[in-house]
Amino acid sequence: MRAPFFAIIALFLFTCRAGAQDFAFGNITQEETSMVNYVKDPAAHAVVLNEYGDARITMTNADEVRLIYKYHVKIKIFDSEAFKKGTVEVPLYIGKERQEKIDDIEGITVSTDANGGVKREELLKSQIFTVAVNQTHELIKFAMPGLRNGSVIEYRYTITTPYFEDFHDWQFQSDIPKIHSEYEAHIPGFWQYNAVKRGALNLDKNISEIERDCFSSHGAQSDCAHFIYGMNNIPAFVEEDYMTAPRNFISALYFELFEYTNPFIGGTTKLAKEWKDVDYQLKRDSYFGSQIKKSDQFKDKIAPVIAGKTDELQKAKAVYALIQKNIKWNEFISFGSENVRKAFENHTGTSGDVNLALVAALASAGINVEAVLISTRSHGVVNKLFPVITEFNYVLAKANIGGKSYLLDATDPLLSFGMLPMRCLNDQGRVMSLDKPSYWIDINTPNIQNTTRIFDLTLSGDGKLVGKITNYSRGYSGYQKRLAIKKFNTVDEFVENMDEKLSKTKVKKFEITGLDSLDGAVAEVYEVEMDGYEGLNHEKLSFNPFVFSQITTNPFKLNERSYPVDWGMASEERVILNMKLPEGYVIENKPQNTSAALPNQGGVFIVDYHELGNSFSLSHVIQFRKSIYAPEEYPYLKELYNKIILSEKSEMVFKKKI
Repeated sequence: MRAPFFAIIALFLFTCRAGAQDFAFGNITQEETSMVNYVKDPAAHAVVLNEYGDARITMTNADEVRLIYKYHVKIKIFDSEAFKKGTVEVPLYIGKERQEKIDDIEGITVSTDANGGVKREELLKSQIFTVAVNQTHELIKFAMPGLRNGSVIEYRYTITTPYFEDFHDWQFQSDIPKIHSEYEAHIPGFWQYNAVKRGALNLDKNISEIERDCFSSHGAQSDCAHFIYGMNNIPAFVEEDYMTAPRNFISALYFELFEYTNPFIGGTTKLAKEWKDVDYQLKRDSYFGSQIKKSDQFKDKIAPVIAGKTDELQKAKAVYALIQKNIKWNEFISFGSENVRKAFENHTGTSGDVNLALVAALASAGINVEAVLISTRSHGVVNKLFPVITEFNYVLAKANIGGKSYLLDATDPLLSFGMLPMRCLNDQGRVMSLDKPSYWIDINTPNIQNTTRIFDLTLSGDGKLVGKITNYSRGYSGYQKRLAIKKFNTVDEFVENMDEKLSKTKVKKFEITGLDSLDGAVAEVYEVEMDGYEGLNHEKLSFNPFVFSQITTNPFKLNERSYPVDWGMASEERVILNMKLPEGYVIENKPQNTSAALPNQGGVFIVDYHELGNSFSLSHVIQFRKSIYAPEEYPYLKELYNKIILSEKSEMVFKKKI
């Protein structure tokens, strides 16, 4: 039997004779040992000088199909911050029937001593250890010997695995820059993979050829597709705040097996399916479709909470609250359930138990509801070119009421109806309906992060500020405030803790409302006496109104960012200061009115100052109107933060008139 040549999602631009090969082991040059920094990134603590990988499906002498993966890398270590690169861990799967193994581990460290001499130290077999992780996994660990500032380390190894369906991925980018990285793939025609490139960087080498008669066993024979992918001068991938999973953005190649032919007995198995096939399977699977088909399984529990309610939205909110209160999330993430009714009765379950129970309960109440498969922020973005169920790891409920849809997650008793936890705000989800084909929807939230702080204060001549501070926390800010207060046994303990942190503020009386009304704002009212604001001398006093939320560090430090800034939701923060000064006092450094805006109505920063007799008012507004900002908007965000920090850093100085 001869397997036909197959099609792979084309990353290559043309077909030619490919000429890649591994670089020589142990050939470390004088130029590499004397290198003091990497010209293209002088701040880098290390740089990959060369990196090579080769993966191929082949037959062993024992007549077994195996995927053989070879890895070889050479790294220049500039300082001790990069010594961690000299500790290597290789994970292996050790199943009962099929095990991975590692062979041909070699390593060498080359360093220059104080006298300019070159010292070479080889990795010894006694320095290689096997560490058991659990029943199915182990780690092969070794530390490169003789590591010091300026060392060049080089190592290589070969992994043989029976799991050819998991063709080895390749990451061109890492947390240090690379001068050259190259990967070869040899795939016989019996196996068909989709290959997907992620990340912003372009390939410098992207070529292919057909290797004739590369695979044979027991009369089964096929050609191979031989691909070579390479990049040069690869910048380090630097993680920064406000991003989803790095896997979404690191420049890398991923392979997904979608069909294979048994080389011994023939017969083709199609792994990747169309969405209609996935829909059919999920609707009938016991862990998913069967859990939400039985629309009457929660009727006895639902009847009391919806009794007397005629409005569908009120019914849905009552059912949502019931599930929130009766099933505690056990912190395990899943999109399926073995038995949603059992989870309800046991009062605990996975995210799949909780939210599939919510779907079933809403259906029991007569609400039009669907399940939504998603991937959480840390899990990565789902590839929409072809269905891969393992790329999903979470499920939500989608209630359709009065021409409006509400995405719901009942895993947290502090989440209001229609509010999703931050982990779920990630790209798109697949709506799985029992009576129509599945479809994509955007996973976003109508809620914003909204905070208002109002200071109504009077300055006395003895340097005390007396008055009232009122904080309103709405939307996600309200959720975060409720979460912060819940960590304490009582509200009094929360206020005491806050009072201790605000060393110059004494809370004389307080009132906090809205903690139990999840849809509304949390309102905090504090009667305060602010004492001990350091006088610059006997004639001057100072005060900074940003005692609760001063921004002192710009979260955006990169020269440029190749991936979006993703906050998950829009936000607005207002600080309003109304202050009355005693007779004979003036403001020495009056705040400057400021107005700065992001392009495309993306947000604003406003400072508005007004005087009226012995009183003044200061309004300080920060609005980010979008949840996601594209990489090209990054410089504007960075500059806006610089202006905010400068504004909030300046203390207001009051002095007596001369």
